[in-house]
Amino acid sequence: MTTRNILVLGAGELGTQVLVSLAQHPNRNITTSTLISALLRPTTLTSTNPQKTKELDLLREHGITLIPGDITNDPIPTLVSIFSNYDTIISCTGFTAGPGTQLKVAQAVLAAKVQRYIPWQFGVDYDVIGRGSGQDLFDEQLDVRDLLRSQETTKWVIISTGMFTSFLFEESFGVVDFANGVVTALGSWGNRVTVTSPEDIGRVTAEVVLGSHSHSEDEEEQDAFGDKPIFIAGDTLSYAQLAELVERVTGRQFERRLRTVQAAREDLAKDPGNALFKYEIVFGEGRGVAWDVNETWNYQQGMKAQTAEEWAREHLDIRAK
Repeated sequence: MTTRNILVLGAGELGTQVLVSLAQHPNRNITTSTLISALLRPTTLTSTNPQKTKELDLLREHGITLIPGDITNDPIPTLVSIFSNYDTIISCTGFTAGPGTQLKVAQAVLAAKVQRYIPWQFGVDYDVIGRGSGQDLFDEQLDVRDLLRSQETTKWVIISTGMFTSFLFEESFGVVDFANGVVTALGSWGNRVTVTSPEDIGRVTAEVVLGSHSHSEDEEEQDAFGDKPIFIAGDTLSYAQLAELVERVTGRQFERRLRTVQAAREDLAKDPGNALFKYEIVFGEGRGVAWDVNETWNYQQGMKAQTAEEWAREHLDIRAK
C-alpha cells in the first residue's frame, strides 16, 4: 500500500520526533508525494508563547500541515470527519489527554475506516501486565487492544518501546537522584527495564509507516502492520547496571536504596491519586516492562538505537555536580 496521507495526533516530545522522522524519511517522495499533517489543539496553533511558535515553525519548515482539533473535547463525529481524510493515523498524545481519550480516538479511527492505525501504546507490554495493575490507566490500553482485535477493516500495529530513556533519568521518577547521589531500585536490583529514546522511537515509527529505506519493496511495511504489537528497544538494563552506569558517567559514588512494591502500595493507599506510586508498583513487579534487545524489531531490521549510557553522556550535564 502506498501511504499518501498521514495524520499525527499531537506534537509533544514524541510527536515532534515522529513528524520530523516522517518528513525526512527517504521513502517519502520515492513514488508519490506523501502528505504529513499534525492535529493540534486550536489554542496551541494560536499560541503566542515563543517556545511554542518556534516548535510550530519547525514543523512548517518540514512541510507539515497543521490541523486544528482536540481529541479530548471534540465528540467522536467531529473526529471521524477529520480522520476520514487520512489513510494512516499515528496517535502521539499520551495519558495527559485524560481518561477515556485513547478509547475514543480508537473508536473514531475505526468509524472513519482509516486504513492503518498506530495507537498511543508507546510503552510497556500491557498484555503481560494485565488488568487491575497498579496503574489504572493501563486498563484502558487493554480496552483499545480488545477493540482493535475485534475488527478487520483497519490494519494496526502497536510499537512497544518500554520507558522513554529520558524518563528513567528524570528526577521526578525517583530512580536516579543526582542531587543527593542516590540510585533507587524498584522491586529488586535484578529487575530489568527496557528504554528507548524519543528520537529513536520517531525513526522506527517512520520506518514502520513508510517502509525500509534500504528496500524498494514494501514487505517490511506489510510485516509491521500485522495487527499485533512489535517490540523495539534502545537498551535493557537492570537497576544494578543502571547504578554502575550512573557512577561511570558522573565519576561519583552513588548510594543504593531499594524501593519495595509493598512500600509503594502502602504509600499509594495513603495517596490514591499519586501517579508516581502507581508506576513504582508496575516497574517494581517487573512484568511486561523489559525484553531482550536482540529480539526486537529494530535490531532485526538492522536499526541500532541509543543505549542508556549513550543517551546519558549526550544529554545529562551531571559531571560537575
